Amino acid sequence: MKLTIAKDQFTAGLQSVQNIVASRTTLPILSNVRMTAGNGRLQLTVTDLDVTVQCTVAAEVSESGSTTLPVKRLFSIVRELGSPELDLEVDDANVCSLRSGASFFKMNGLPADEFPPIPEFTERRITAMPQAKLKQMQRKTGFAVSSDETRYVLNGLFFSLKEHKISLVATDGRRLALTEEEVDVDPDSQREFIVPTKAVQELGRLLQEKGDVEIRASENQVAFTLLSEDGNQALLISKLVDGTYPNYQQVIPKESRERIALIREELLQALRRAEIMTSDKSNSVKLSFSRNQLSITANTPEVG
Repeated sequence: MKLTIAKDQFTAGLQSVQNIVASRTTLPILSNVRMTAGNGRLQLTVTDLDVTVQCTVAAEVSESGSTTLPVKRLFSIVRELGSPELDLEVDDANVCSLRSGASFFKMNGLPADEFPPIPEFTERRITAMPQAKLKQMQRKTGFAVSSDETRYVLNGLFFSLKEHKISLVATDGRRLALTEEEVDVDPDSQREFIVPTKAVQELGRLLQEKGDVEIRASENQVAFTLLSEDGNQALLISKLVDGTYPNYQQVIPKESRERIALIREELLQALRRAEIMTSDKSNSVKLSFSRNQLSITANTPEVG
């Protein structure tokens, strides 16, 4: 394998996939990124066997081929290079030579055929929507996902693709976040599933402000294909959380006696000021409503 690639392209690609790698793993190959070069593209793939992330970037490929290299170390090297381009060559023994300007590195890799196969995804029914819209929805709900491992079914983000809309729901038992957007959902594509926390976090990193995302879900896995305007593509495939999500609609009040309208930015600024006086033990504030006025109070004995 032999290619020339722009440093910025390579850095962005490695940045997109490297977060999947665990700090400790019993299988050395899971610390590596599989690189496949051909047809003017370099495909980067990383997996932890539950979540797989793959992205494609442009490259000048002289010789097609594939290998695997330690992704964290490779990212650290590429990020620190001073020249805008680098040359990468891998021999038959999976030894990688990397040259850029006056810098030269040699790294030992592992054969690409030892890398776990990418999950086969035969589901053809697709729901598409703008990446920016899904990114905003994930940001509005992801914070409420439970971290309590004893409540496994809550350790993920609930997706509902039904009745021409997509709904995202998260709850940890104390708070619940729900957001909905209208999208074109084919009757045959209607689904409900739970995406695990790690996949949700990676999806949030991958989603961009431009381009579309295609969602495909089967009985036990989901795939998000991210299409960008520059022709680069990213793919996230994840196993789903096995279980039935609680009936969250039961806890949402059908009617409310009072509705209060607030200026969003003013409320956020006031909450940030009050938060300064909270602590890890007492991470809460009191909201007191009176006529045309809201008072926000943080009472933490050990702070003030």
